[in-house]
Amino acid sequence: MARLTMASAAAVALLLLVAASSASASPMDYGGAFDKCLQFFEAQRSGKLPTERAVKWRGDSGLTDGYLQEVDLVGGYYDAGDHVKFGFPMAYAVTMLSWGVLEFEKEMVAADDLNRALDAIRWGTNYFLKAHTEPNVLWVQVGDGDSDHLCWERAEDMSTPRTAFKIDASHPGSEVAGETAAALAAASKAFRHYDSMYADLLLMHAKQLFSFADTFRGRYDDSLQCAKKFYPSASGYQDELLWAAVWLYEATGDETYLDYVVRNGEYLGGTGWAVREFSWDNKYAGIQVLLSKVLLAGGGGDYADTLKQFQAKAEFFVCACVQKNGGNNVKTTPGGLLYVADWNNMQYVSSASFLLTVFADYLAESGDTLKCPDGEVKPAEILGFARSQADYVLGKNPLSMSYMVGHGDKFPSHVHHRGASIPSVDAVNDTVGCMDGFDAYYNSPGADPNVLHGALVGGPDCNDGFLDDRSNYQRAEPTLVAAAPMCGVLARLAAEPASSGAGDSTPGYQPPASHEGGAPLEFVHTVTNSWTTNGVEYYRHAVTAKNTCGQPITYVKLHIKELTGSIYGVSATQAKEMYEFPSWVSRLEAGDKLNIVYIQEGGPPAKISVVDYKTG
Repeated sequence: MARLTMASAAAVALLLLVAASSASASPMDYGGAFDKCLQFFEAQRSGKLPTERAVKWRGDSGLTDGYLQEVDLVGGYYDAGDHVKFGFPMAYAVTMLSWGVLEFEKEMVAADDLNRALDAIRWGTNYFLKAHTEPNVLWVQVGDGDSDHLCWERAEDMSTPRTAFKIDASHPGSEVAGETAAALAAASKAFRHYDSMYADLLLMHAKQLFSFADTFRGRYDDSLQCAKKFYPSASGYQDELLWAAVWLYEATGDETYLDYVVRNGEYLGGTGWAVREFSWDNKYAGIQVLLSKVLLAGGGGDYADTLKQFQAKAEFFVCACVQKNGGNNVKTTPGGLLYVADWNNMQYVSSASFLLTVFADYLAESGDTLKCPDGEVKPAEILGFARSQADYVLGKNPLSMSYMVGHGDKFPSHVHHRGASIPSVDAVNDTVGCMDGFDAYYNSPGADPNVLHGALVGGPDCNDGFLDDRSNYQRAEPTLVAAAPMCGVLARLAAEPASSGAGDSTPGYQPPASHEGGAPLEFVHTVTNSWTTNGVEYYRHAVTAKNTCGQPITYVKLHIKELTGSIYGVSATQAKEMYEFPSWVSRLEAGDKLNIVYIQEGGPPAKISVVDYKTG
């Protein structure tokens, strides 16, 4: 797990910090908001949807994506309220979902949502694997924004062109190739303990894509003019090259990637850019915070001097957010919300809140404090500021409006989202035509017939005002890039207990759950034999499940998906796809292994994950 090791002295300091704090936390349902946040990703899915799903009003869509180009591009996510699949922001969203799992895995387990988070990541990474058809070829967009925006129709009724666009050696796109490499590398680490074969596959593609991005350097929006109008690369591709390398270092521990970052830090802007935003376009603050973790954990070695330059820029960002940067602060609304841009400002609030949350944890585990131009800042204060942003999002603001759809008593009900605003195919079976949708639903004063749970809309203006109107696309449209970082923040806050007392506005600091042991079981998959019978290929898979939680496991429930043959070494339960210890195993000691063997009829291996376990 991406978690620092906490020295005993730091642990004592943290306990004293908790004991000394006397704040009251906001009575917010962070756990419920986290659950809804993940549900939004289900609503944005493209392709063939699973039978068991929470969002019942969505149906299959985009089933011929890539057909004209003779490539399978079915799947992935729709970007926002439209039906274009933009690979650049989609990859960033998957990176941030993965980072959230890596930091807050146990918090997500406690919320009973880890598997849903991993499913959300896998839906994206499966699409990226399809889109990466050759080492130096990546399909990065399906659909044209201009023609798509001329129609207001359900995804299930799409009549607009589904043209697919790619980058290659002759038409480079280092931003999107680098971000996709980062997404696959981060996801490979998130899956490492649950599906090692899948993690290896993701890592292989991540390495190839990083090489592609670095070798054939060029702006993706120069190669794809169709993307420039919607997701232009203002910061260039330099930050994505560093971002991808940092994530490959995180995923592999291979110092070759850290060496790349250090050698290129100045030239590619990592040690020079002091920024006040973190987004799908500008990754510098994320790079700087990730590299700060290396130093705060006591590492760095020969690279320490350069890493300190990255850390200084990370501290600039954090100080600017918490309003203690000597006047060089991020602007805020009168109600206290960070305000970076008029268009979809909530994405910047979400991403900044995530960086503040993880930086507070890194700092606390090192036993250190942040020294800003306007004074010393403790980890509790940084986390408290992140909490204030989440609270504002969830309704603690001048309008008492939750900007997460479906959360609380008052939230936007006229979201700029085609699927939410038009009755589902079950309710209205007839096709809703391109222009019919504008007349009947876009311009309708009625509330959305489908509640888009978990969607984070663009948010209020600079004076905390908000117009709940479907045509207010700058502030009423939800996006993947806004939702993904907030999922991690909410998971973290759900595990943060409220303190008692009224004399201090700073929340008490609860150390994040220790992740030294990682997942309870580490799965290693191996294909040990294969044969063909009656033209059908069969594979024998051997899986070792090693107890890595540090304690004896007395009960385990495994979810084994996409199994096509017999399985040995576990016992099936009455629940579909659920398995437990076999009758001859009642206890798996720390470090011991459970051996599982199964036969698979062609195709990929079965997917094994831990649903529940007990120790004792």
